[in-house]
Amino acid sequence: MAHIAVLHGPNLNMLGQREPEVYGHDTLDDINTTLEALASSLGHTLSILQSNSEAVLIDTIQALRGAADGLIFNPGGFTHTSVALCDAVIAAEVPTIEVHLSNIHAREAFRAHSYISGVAKGVICGLGAYGYHLALQAFSADILSEREPE
Repeated sequence: MAHIAVLHGPNLNMLGQREPEVYGHDTLDDINTTLEALASSLGHTLSILQSNSEAVLIDTIQALRGAADGLIFNPGGFTHTSVALCDAVIAAEVPTIEVHLSNIHAREAFRAHSYISGVAKGVICGLGAYGYHLALQAFSADILSEREPE
């Protein structure tokens, strides 16, 4: 049994209302409920947090060091701006999968850069809420420990 943390960054509390043509119609509660059910079926425990505060996200990531087996992280708009979140992921030493609902590479040019991607074990984008499920399944399949550095 693994403990996986799920962190949702700024504005993700507005899912289902905010730009559904980009982010889909699922609410954050919908995503979290299906993740909890999937985690349970896979024998894992989850802790889930959404915050619009960079400081809260940093504190939470730091607290995962030695306490979580993996992190599924959608940094939202902080993806493109936060060196501090990148540093927190590095310091926590928790395998991290970065998830984005939309394809950040097919949107505005500034969204294609991620401070998190370079320190994450994997990145999933453009698959909507299913991206979170894939990340959880990747942890369950233990494929991250089998990857060789490129």
